[in-house]
Amino acid sequence: MPPTLLFDGPKDAALTIALAHGAGAPMDSPFMAEFAERLGGEGFRVARFEFPYMIKRRETGSKRPPDRAPVLLDTWRAVIAELGAGNLVIGGKSMGGRIASMVADETGVRGLVCLGYPFHGPGKPMNPDRLAHLEHLKTPALFCQGMRDTLGSAEDVKGYTLSKAIQLHWLEDGDHGFKPRKVSGLTEAENWQSAIQAIAGFLRRL
Repeated sequence: MPPTLLFDGPKDAALTIALAHGAGAPMDSPFMAEFAERLGGEGFRVARFEFPYMIKRRETGSKRPPDRAPVLLDTWRAVIAELGAGNLVIGGKSMGGRIASMVADETGVRGLVCLGYPFHGPGKPMNPDRLAHLEHLKTPALFCQGMRDTLGSAEDVKGYTLSKAIQLHWLEDGDHGFKPRKVSGLTEAENWQSAIQAIAGFLRRL
């Protein structure tokens, strides 16, 4: 049974984008809400959902670690089955986008959008488990990534072999949540807007 879906945007949109949260924050975090509402305003149907551990955390108030990979993968498969793969783009923040990338080809969705892909843990070397499937990804994909993301910076990623299906959109001086330092002269809102416009353009091209 798929988790409860939270929708933004027009019901009759030609394309739906389903977004999953990252490991630590729920589907209604400021980041997730901003991206969902703004993409809905661009004319896309946006669906958000939570993995089982986050649903339990909401119910009990106690912090839980993410579910094991098979549970996360099956949750994504259930959401895709519920929404239908034909006009569906999947993705999400950090872990949510990473798990989406692992089912994109097998489920036949239209596209993939990753918001801060976690190529490795903070301060750790590249994780082959998080990269191997990206070398052969066939699903058209957009990765929005902060240039100084501690889980995959511009310097890190230039050394990786990624499928030609993946486009990278870099957020200037952005961290894992795309927030720049004050010294950059940019704001978090500007980087979020840049990412949202890149995603909207990617979806229209699909």
